[in-house]
Amino acid sequence: MADNSSEDVLLYDIVDRHIAVLRFNRPQARNAVNGELANAMVAAIERTEADPAIRVVVLTSAAPGMFSAGADLKVVSAGRVHELRPGDGGFAGLIDASRAKPWIAAVDGPALGGGMEMALACDMIVASIDSRFGLPEVKRGLMANAGGVHRIARVLPRNIAIEMVATGDPISAAEAADYGMVNRLVASDRVMDEALDLARAIVANAPVSVQESIACTRMAGDHSDVEMRRISRDGMKRVMATEDSKEGPRAFVEKRAPTWTGR
Repeated sequence: MADNSSEDVLLYDIVDRHIAVLRFNRPQARNAVNGELANAMVAAIERTEADPAIRVVVLTSAAPGMFSAGADLKVVSAGRVHELRPGDGGFAGLIDASRAKPWIAAVDGPALGGGMEMALACDMIVASIDSRFGLPEVKRGLMANAGGVHRIARVLPRNIAIEMVATGDPISAAEAADYGMVNRLVASDRVMDEALDLARAIVANAPVSVQESIACTRMAGDHSDVEMRRISRDGMKRVMATEDSKEGPRAFVEKRAPTWTGR
């Protein structure tokens, strides 16, 4: 199901009722982020968060062989960087946006600068063997300030992360997979199929359980073990207050697939 015009810079589709697929659609600019794309992302995030039927979001490109070149340097050079950070969402309206639902980046081709930062802002990455990840900002007298310089050290070994941010040189998707940054590495023509398979595996589970669980996991590196136990207990209370917490055990006893309501 699609809800777009041919001129849209960010295409929005719904797959299997519960999966929202967002596709960058600025191929002429290698999907570089301008103000229009950033504002479209803000609207898409608001839409996915507000729709109870959406349980997973997949972020990808409408054009094969590219993910995103990051910030549109024409906008940056014109001194209009503020256009790329609408509202409270940070770069591309995505980097700092509050999102309860899991996001999967489906990457085919280069994910550089802000493109890599957007992939890092997702919870999981499915990538083609032809993809590359890099933060080349230092080569342009800039800095990967949209989460890149600190998030990269959370998903890659420290020394590898420092080499990447200091040299600006990219790594291959195979290297990223070896280091654990990429969840699944596939052929280029399999990226979306693999991302949707991963999304469907998530959709099969209770929505509130997934959201509360990933909320804790996202915070794990920012809090002590004692604090995380408290956060986890609070999350469990919210899970146990749902109808789905009763449906899951009931379905197991009755030897049938559960019917989740998200409530």
